[in-house]
Amino acid sequence: MLANMSGALSELLTIDAAIGLLIGVVGGMVIGALPGLSATMGIALLIPITYGMRPSAAILMLAAIYTSAVYGGSISAILIHTPGTPSSAATCLDGYPMTQKGEAIHAIGISTVSSVIGGVISSFALLLIAPPLARLSLKFGASEYFLISIFGLTLIASLAGDNMVKGLIAGAFGLVVGLVGLAADGQFRYTFGITGLMGGISLIPAMIGLFSVSQVMIQSDERGKKKEKAEVAEFKGRFIPPAKEFLGLLPIILECSIVGVFIGILPGAGGDIASWVGLNIAKNQSRHPEKFGTGIPEGISAPEAANNAVTGGALIPLLTLGIPGSSTAAVLMGGLTIHGLAPGFELFDKYADITYCVILGFLMANILMGLVGWAAGRYLTKVSQVPIPLLLPCIAVLSLLGSYAASRNITDVYVAVVFGLIGYLFRKYGIPTAPVVLALILGPMADKYMYQGSIIASKSDLSFFQYMFTRPLSIFFMILIVAALFAPLLSKAISKAYSKKNGTIEAAEDI
Repeated sequence: MLANMSGALSELLTIDAAIGLLIGVVGGMVIGALPGLSATMGIALLIPITYGMRPSAAILMLAAIYTSAVYGGSISAILIHTPGTPSSAATCLDGYPMTQKGEAIHAIGISTVSSVIGGVISSFALLLIAPPLARLSLKFGASEYFLISIFGLTLIASLAGDNMVKGLIAGAFGLVVGLVGLAADGQFRYTFGITGLMGGISLIPAMIGLFSVSQVMIQSDERGKKKEKAEVAEFKGRFIPPAKEFLGLLPIILECSIVGVFIGILPGAGGDIASWVGLNIAKNQSRHPEKFGTGIPEGISAPEAANNAVTGGALIPLLTLGIPGSSTAAVLMGGLTIHGLAPGFELFDKYADITYCVILGFLMANILMGLVGWAAGRYLTKVSQVPIPLLLPCIAVLSLLGSYAASRNITDVYVAVVFGLIGYLFRKYGIPTAPVVLALILGPMADKYMYQGSIIASKSDLSFFQYMFTRPLSIFFMILIVAALFAPLLSKAISKAYSKKNGTIEAAEDI
């Protein structure tokens, strides 16, 4: 690892890497602070900008957007009671009451410090855990990669939200779209004689359509609804928490950061789950749990440390095994793909300079995020007040230009518009879009490795299914897939039993 650090540092100290890092941090904070936008949309929108950049600078910029957008969401959550990103929803509970008490800058300061610590801890976890896990991938063959793809597809259950059927519809649609074009055996599928479809559906225009163009349509739909204009609190007071208060918050920040890393590693979990888990940990350990929701520092530090720690944790399975456990990670994986980088051992061996540059840069991004938050926090708060009528045309133009930049093919613009309409209809009817991206990436991967595995198995006069049972790692992944399929049902059963038990206890107390 140390041998790779010198090359990584030389990559990191280049001008384009520094520019990419700065754009990623500031751009991510702006995107996060804008209610209705998200890290996923930000990455999808800015991937086309990375085409002219070196891979190290490009992936570093996208990773910086990811972590800083999660932090940026806390700004609008604290100041106007509107979470900029889903992972900042828990921060509203105590952040906005602090703003109402005239402690807005203090609340933003606590959020900044907690987010930086959570992000830094997750960066070290990424640096220490990812390389040995990548070495394990050396033992993977076609059957293992096929099963990893299937395991990734089982995560559709966790990304589906409350309605499993709608999640499966989205996943099935993504699989069909992902199989359009040239198959692994050299045959064309689902092209209907259209030349533009022979190369398949381009990933980047599809993602831009699903997340960015559809967002423009959704926001345009809501323009007619009357909403009260949120007032941004005036920035007064001390940004950095006093030493005594910081030392009191530090144990819960560290604990929630570690928990956030593990939640990030778990496929299907994310910052929104981590923030609520962090808040619950802080509440359970507090001597005054009744004060939560009234505007206390612990109610901000716990969820913000947890949700930013998720970012580094989520990169571990993505970079080592190619498992994107969330929509943001899936879009980030698309960024790796367009720069010719495949997750696994090769990423830490052949492209070690790029990979370690991204990891070290990710650490720097979290530190820079704190400095930018301290220096420009009071100005970034104004971002949440940008009028939607001004914002939407800009997003629409950037989306279409970005789609065209993917391959300079007008067909990709049509793809973005069509997928924008599909994304709009999906969201209107409560069908999640994240499973579409997951299936769009993993479907072709599963098809490719199943074809390769079948050829290998045929040389031993075995079917592909029989061949998988001859490999211990494949058996392990099959067990993992079965566990993943039944996990949501088990979780629901436990939750139901727990609720029933609580209901019985409450009824007994009432009597």
